Amino acid sequence: MPPPAGTRAVWLDRGMNVCDCYFKSGCPPHTSSLRAQTGMRVITIGIDPHKSSHTAVVVDTTGHKISQRRFVVNAGTFRQLMRWCEQWPERRFAVEGARGLGRTLAQQLAAAGEDVVDVPSTLSARARLLATGGDRKTDPADALHVAQVALFRQDLRPVEPEDQTTILRLLTERHDDLVHERTRVLNRLHAVLRDLVPGGAPTGLSADKAAAIMKSLRPETATDACRRDIARDLLADLRRLDRQVKDNEAEMRDALAATRTTLTVLPGLGTVLAAKVIGHVGDVSRFPNEHHFASYTGSAPLDASSGNNVRHRLNTGGNRALNSVLHVIAVCQIRDGGRGQDYYLRKIAEGKTPAEARRALKRRLSNVVYRIMKRDQRSHLAQAA
Repeated sequence: MPPPAGTRAVWLDRGMNVCDCYFKSGCPPHTSSLRAQTGMRVITIGIDPHKSSHTAVVVDTTGHKISQRRFVVNAGTFRQLMRWCEQWPERRFAVEGARGLGRTLAQQLAAAGEDVVDVPSTLSARARLLATGGDRKTDPADALHVAQVALFRQDLRPVEPEDQTTILRLLTERHDDLVHERTRVLNRLHAVLRDLVPGGAPTGLSADKAAAIMKSLRPETATDACRRDIARDLLADLRRLDRQVKDNEAEMRDALAATRTTLTVLPGLGTVLAAKVIGHVGDVSRFPNEHHFASYTGSAPLDASSGNNVRHRLNTGGNRALNSVLHVIAVCQIRDGGRGQDYYLRKIAEGKTPAEARRALKRRLSNVVYRIMKRDQRSHLAQAA
């Protein structure tokens, strides 16, 4: 096959690296036509992000380090990084934890039109264990392993500019924080009322019920008066949190309506859970099929076979937030009746324990959620066309 015009001959057979000529003196950069024919990037830039600094390492197509640099995190970090990378016009970025410490830099790169992939810290840690050097850990070594993982793994998640799904995830995370704080305040109010009211406050306590109980309080000692004042403060905190949760859910409903999802038609899947699913999944097309989606949610069992012994074990990994959503849906459907309850009872009749039958139902629900999201995506694409 003749080489593209304006470039040297680069052959893919005989064990030659596709970009060996790029780093030789006098050799022009590869053109986009060669890049399209080979399907490979010229260089990969791995970045190990931290709060105070980012370390970048450049590797060629064989994984060998070309250059490295450390950037202090400030307002000009992104501009400094892009100026340094101008010497490699054909580049690809790999950021470790692009949804964590590397979120800001990864989003800046994506907004600038750069090709960016997210490298999970678990993968870079495994690459470090497989490397020589006795598991020594430094920022340049970590950045190198990030780049090498991105070079040889083709299934990494590309970083996309933040959109409506990011808003939903932020709102659901805020909702979880508010609910946890409300639970903590409510438990503390229960404890204080236990010492003020004979027999304590009843279960199912709310702000209105607590206010009604406190109206009849007549503290007899200075200590009880102090407890009453603390209970009033806790009641004010509880009312404030109730308002914040209500406002958060209203904002979540508006954001969910903007996505035009039909997830809420599934029994047991309300506004908060639907927002959490969309916020954590993002682009559902990144999952080739429902089996990959089930593995991501942790609802698919793991193979644990050996020889002729074929068996599976419980998957304790995956996205635990989505796994929790599937658990809530399964519990609601088992309780409220319908097809979910019928499937659960059928598994019980087959000899499965309640926990095993519930896990089987979660696996089926994972398929249903995936199909609904794929259907919504096709519908939106058809409307856009």
